[in-house]
Amino acid sequence: MTDLVNTVKNCAVIILAAGKSSRLGKPKQLLIYQGKTFLQHAIDTANQSKAQPVIVVLGSNADLILSEIDSSGIHVVINDDWETGMASTIRCGIQSIPKLDSNVDGAILMVCDQPFVTPDLLNSLIEKQKETGKSIIASQYGDTIGTPALFQKQFFEKLIALEGDSGAKRIMMQHSDLLATISFPKGSIDIDTIGDYEALR
Repeated sequence: MTDLVNTVKNCAVIILAAGKSSRLGKPKQLLIYQGKTFLQHAIDTANQSKAQPVIVVLGSNADLILSEIDSSGIHVVINDDWETGMASTIRCGIQSIPKLDSNVDGAILMVCDQPFVTPDLLNSLIEKQKETGKSIIASQYGDTIGTPALFQKQFFEKLIALEGDSGAKRIMMQHSDLLATISFPKGSIDIDTIGDYEALR
């Protein structure tokens, strides 16, 4: 039985969607997959999970993307510093949490270009945290770990302190003793190029 002190009771989910998709040449947030944009798919997935609130961080092409999504049931945050890298998007999302819900004690970070993320997968992160009492729960695919990943509140300051293109993986690797994983074989499928997108379709 896990120590209840280490159990995340109120978990937010942050969808990191501020990038320019420079390798793709157009906003990957708006690519269509199974009748929805990537970002709308991510939003719907998050909304159907047990995680609340759902926070979407936009940056590049924010106005265009906003006009193409259903923003009901989510909180949109604009990262004006998106060009400085992924760290600023994570920072924006984490810093918005206390203004939305002071009871949140954990957050799942997810991206919009992993099309096989499901509500059940997000819920599995939350359940694994409750089972293990670990402070970080990451998705495992191939020989690596990554998003979606859950961080307990004690790591929020470290996430806010990330800089440049540093993602949260560095924190995972530095604290492997506090880490548990769930299996997500299709997590390795993400969309960075037109070739990736054509292969997905």
